[in-house]
Amino acid sequence: MNVKEELHKQCEEYVNQRLKTVESIILSNQKALASETKSSAGDKHETGRAMLQLEMEKAGQQLTSVQQMKEVLERIDASKETDIASLGALIETNLGNYFLSISAGQIVLKNTTYFAISTSSPIGKLLLGKKKGEALVWNGRKIKIHRIS
Repeated sequence: MNVKEELHKQCEEYVNQRLKTVESIILSNQKALASETKSSAGDKHETGRAMLQLEMEKAGQQLTSVQQMKEVLERIDASKETDIASLGALIETNLGNYFLSISAGQIVLKNTTYFAISTSSPIGKLLLGKKKGEALVWNGRKIKIHRIS
């Protein structure tokens, strides 16, 4: 398995873990909502239900976000080589290594650090469309692209 395929696999594991967490939160909130019984303290009951409803909405948004990440990963062919910074590209620079995919953060493989970043993130947008040898400025620092695969 090449580095891009391994990074892709790590991103999939990240998304699957997030999905399990969100599903667990939703299930827990559904159980809590079902067990909420009308008590004599009516206002307290209504506040509890409202808080649970807000938590459910938040979890629903997180679920949508995780599903979108899954869709992005499905569009990536990690075995495909490229020379232009695009979705699924591995970009090696003087300031770090970036895998244009989803925002999964830092991934360490064989003592090398990579950053899984989204194409819609600020640095991702700057890198998109660039080629080997090109340079850009990010937060006042010059980034030179050494290699894209």
